[in-house]
Amino acid sequence: MGDKVVVLSKRPATIKKIFDIKLTVENKTPFNSRSAPEFRNYFNAIWKELDKNE
Repeated sequence: MGDKVVVLSKRPATIKKIFDIKLTVENKTPFNSRSAPEFRNYFNAIWKELDKNE
């Protein structure tokens, strides 16, 4: 599991936004990370950024 998510723009790709991911779970497996209380906030923010037409 990564500690950062980088969202890129359309071609030519540039960095649109960088999300620093800080989850409150010790064993950062994909399954455990989804149970972290802040996971949903990151998930929604990242998809919202991807959905923008820029």
